[in-house]
Amino acid sequence: MWLIDSSIGRKLIMGITGVMLVVFLLFHSIMNFVAIINPEAYDAISAFLGANWYALIATMGLGLGFIVHIVYAFYLTVRNRIARGNDRYAVTSTPEGVSWASQNMLVLGIIILGFLALHLYQFWSKMQLVEVLHMAGVHTPEEDLLLATKGAHWVKHYFSQPVYAVLYIVWLVALWYHLTHGVWSSLQSLGLNNKTWYPRVKKISNVVATIIVLLFIAVPVFGLLEAGPLFSATSTYHSLPTL
Repeated sequence: MWLIDSSIGRKLIMGITGVMLVVFLLFHSIMNFVAIINPEAYDAISAFLGANWYALIATMGLGLGFIVHIVYAFYLTVRNRIARGNDRYAVTSTPEGVSWASQNMLVLGIIILGFLALHLYQFWSKMQLVEVLHMAGVHTPEEDLLLATKGAHWVKHYFSQPVYAVLYIVWLVALWYHLTHGVWSSLQSLGLNNKTWYPRVKKISNVVATIIVLLFIAVPVFGLLEAGPLFSATSTYHSLPTL
């Protein structure tokens, strides 16, 4: 099959799925930042992206894209290691012009994958999944169903705990390193690799990665500092039960 056997095809798949995931991360980071500014607006967005047909289609498409991206990443890594054989042990220093992130994309990806599992457990399983199971006829406690659309409650609940806040900050640092190379690699795979665009793509990659991570990291930082309307004593959700 061309998409698997051809190096161009493999790079194309990685590029397309990579760009798709970056666009999602940018949207998700902006959405999360809203939680700091206006918890009620964040809850409205959470309800809009609940168990609705368009949200479910987007979730399934995103999940498929993520799985393909991960599978191809492992596949390409294994192929590269087999192709290089023992030669990969010959060089111990980082070649000039090659970033640390580009040499450790798989390790960074595994770290991100592990924290993604935690993120899905803490948020998705208590929000959209609860609504889906309820729609499927599975018995759902009334309190769980009520909190399924209260995204600000879950953000406050987890990020006001220092352990989780710090863990997410560490995860986001790994994500930044992954994205600085990943965005550049995806755009390059899609053809933006000539002499004119190469330096531009490198700068765009760093800017996009930094914006995404700063927006994401603002939430756990606010959780640690207990600042902003989301964590104030007058928050709309301060009276909700601590689960």
